[in-house]
Amino acid sequence: MRILLTGLFLLLLSSTGMTADVQRWTANDGQLTMEDIPPIPESLPPILNRYQSIRSAGFSSWSKDSKSIFIKTRMGPVTQMHRVDMPGGARYQVTFGDEPVGEVAPQPGNHMIALTLDEGGDEFDQVYLFNPDDGLMRLLSDGEALNNRMAWDRRGKNLAYRSTRRNGRSNDIWIQDPESSDPAKLLLATDDGTLWKPVDFSRDGKKLLVQQFVSVADSRIYILNLPDGELTLLAGDGENPSSNIVSGFSRRDDKVYFVTNQNNGDAELATVNLDDLSNITFVPTANHWDITQFVLSPDRSRGAFVANIGGIGRLYLFDPERLTYRRVDKVPLGLVTDLNFSPNNKRLGMTLNSATSPNEAFVLELGRKPLSSGKLTRWTFSEAGGLNTAKFSEPDVFAFPSSVKSEGGEEEILIPGFAYLPRGRGPFPVIIHVHGGPEAQFRPRFNSTFQMWIDQLGAAVIAPNVRGSLGYGSYFITMDNGYKREASVEDIGALLDWIAKQPELDQDRVAITGASYGGYVALASAVHYSDRLRAAVDRVGISNFVTFLENTQDYRRELRRVEYGDERDPEMRAFLERISPLSNVDRIKIPLFIQQGSNDPIVPKSESDQMVNALREQGQTVWYMNALNEGHGYDKKENRDLFQQATFLFLQRYLLGD
Repeated sequence: MRILLTGLFLLLLSSTGMTADVQRWTANDGQLTMEDIPPIPESLPPILNRYQSIRSAGFSSWSKDSKSIFIKTRMGPVTQMHRVDMPGGARYQVTFGDEPVGEVAPQPGNHMIALTLDEGGDEFDQVYLFNPDDGLMRLLSDGEALNNRMAWDRRGKNLAYRSTRRNGRSNDIWIQDPESSDPAKLLLATDDGTLWKPVDFSRDGKKLLVQQFVSVADSRIYILNLPDGELTLLAGDGENPSSNIVSGFSRRDDKVYFVTNQNNGDAELATVNLDDLSNITFVPTANHWDITQFVLSPDRSRGAFVANIGGIGRLYLFDPERLTYRRVDKVPLGLVTDLNFSPNNKRLGMTLNSATSPNEAFVLELGRKPLSSGKLTRWTFSEAGGLNTAKFSEPDVFAFPSSVKSEGGEEEILIPGFAYLPRGRGPFPVIIHVHGGPEAQFRPRFNSTFQMWIDQLGAAVIAPNVRGSLGYGSYFITMDNGYKREASVEDIGALLDWIAKQPELDQDRVAITGASYGGYVALASAVHYSDRLRAAVDRVGISNFVTFLENTQDYRRELRRVEYGDERDPEMRAFLERISPLSNVDRIKIPLFIQQGSNDPIVPKSESDQMVNALREQGQTVWYMNALNEGHGYDKKENRDLFQQATFLFLQRYLLGD
């Protein structure tokens, strides 16, 4: 990490109407701007470096011959693709870019790979055709619009993907033959502003499954006939919204497999018969399952899915013909992601993660029958910075009561969460971590930052899944929509009540952190609970819902209006203005640390700028960090490291009072 101090000069910000002077310095070749953040003590980086040096390896894809795997891991500043030829074998780096590799889609029947890259975190992904043998890469997309969500046809001839190139707003579907000089062709033009993406081609390439996301509670499945463009709805209904996530065609292309909650509100596997679209067969699963991934093998002879059960991932093999499934018991407890069948249909790759182990790539050998399996083998062994991760704190599941307003008054519900405690006796200072989304869920995955705070600050970390979180049923996920937006903030108040009753936790030393929507919750909590909090850290958070909706990228605005409300409606606009932290900045009485990326297309930099300026006008303490080469989060290690060090210093000073 290279830090360049510019003399800690004082910059008078008279042009913004501020009365306070701001101390500014830059770092990492001028890519990071630090305002009112003290220099990092020389003694701090060596202490934290071990946690920041932990690596991981996520399963990405298979080689054409099904013998080697590709993983995504970081050996330098950003995550790149590497090839591994055997369990525990060397990692051979195959991509060498300045930006992290995004999506990866191997070309069927070929050794080529389609992948996506953005620039400086701007999330305007471009599609490239990559040759892992010689490292050469060729741009396929237009180089300007957002292009991603790729799907090859079965022969590997044509690549379909989502693109906003037509007008910058619509999420259209395009198709391209990488070997042809002809330009990409528009397959499906959409004008509703929701997200559309291609998923799977029929064997003859004449039909394409298309997924539409209206909101987290309303997703629909269509079949697109090629080349006439006829679009037929297979699952989902705007009148009675439900979640429907498609996986693919059956072996004979006569059925389509998907995950749905339209039957009883809980996630189930289902099939729809293409000869009779009213003929839907449901495959019952246990109550309150949240199926996070469902994939089919290339020959459609078998499938696999992951069920999120109480935050823990359980792997199941699936028989598409008999519509039966069986749990794979040999998978260790934790999170299971990135399911990927090998081209020869005989192996299943995946990424496993737990509270004490970072992402690692595993391979499950499959038997002759769809539900049979053999040995599960770990293929990667990542460095842990010299730390014994087995001694890391593991979370306890807990729940705390919160109230819900109804026509009959108030009723009490339980809000789930995870609590990480340091070793020894309390009472411990507390850091509340709020996930983003808002339709996300905190799950007990490996988190070196949490362990850093636990070990080096002696703080407990509490991660609630406030109302609106995934994983707890279709009703829970909509409990913060529209005019119920502040329900998730009220849950933080209820959590503070719960903390006050725990003898091992120090109710007088509590800080809150969050990113994106979690950043909004952190800011709003500073508004409502400044008398019960000591500090807040907001990463790329929403400070004003109206300006956020007006300035977020066109291609995602309608999706966010469904969740937050339509700012064009005068009544809703007034409500959003009233609850926004920026409108209540005078009620914030605690120090804040705000982090931003200049290229953020999701929560624009203006959201952080206006909050920082308003806090300064109130004379409040606010640290501000902005990266010129990042977007919605920090992908580059040197930027991420410095942010973690500054956050540690901030919490040390304002949470602990050191």
